[in-house]
Amino acid sequence: MRYIFVDGYNVINSWPELSKIQEYSLESSRQKLLDSLNEYAAYNKYNIYIIYDAHQTEEPEKVEKINKNITVAFTKPGETADTFIERYINNLGRKIEVSVVTSDLLEQQLIFQRGATRISSLEFYSEVKSTKNSIKNNIKKQYSKQGNKLHDILQEDLLKQLEKMRRSH
Repeated sequence: MRYIFVDGYNVINSWPELSKIQEYSLESSRQKLLDSLNEYAAYNKYNIYIIYDAHQTEEPEKVEKINKNITVAFTKPGETADTFIERYINNLGRKIEVSVVTSDLLEQQLIFQRGATRISSLEFYSEVKSTKNSIKNNIKKQYSKQGNKLHDILQEDLLKQLEKMRRSH
């Protein structure tokens, strides 16, 4: 089982379509990231934690398990996403496969010390896009194997009625 910790705002600022969405709606960019990573996590059977800085608010830390593959967290006041990630991977890094998605250079050094691997936001973007293309190609293959003929998709009684109508004319 692979665990991936994603610095949410770092990724949003790095991915072209998310940074454009963020210009008019931060919530929409977070939702788009969640949708992309949900598909990616389900396909690859990964556990993904998306961490957002909430260090400039007075809201308490909030960690919400969205489904079996995705957890979203907002840090506690005064805490950055980097600090949250370090706290979580400190216990995981040497026991299971853990990766951290960030382009923060200082964070990368700390990640290595804790036994995790690092993926830059842009490398991760390519990986997620590649997975999305694999999913599309698999779906196309499944449909092309099935064929596009009526007798492949219609129920037997309806096919008999259509054949009867065709012969009567």
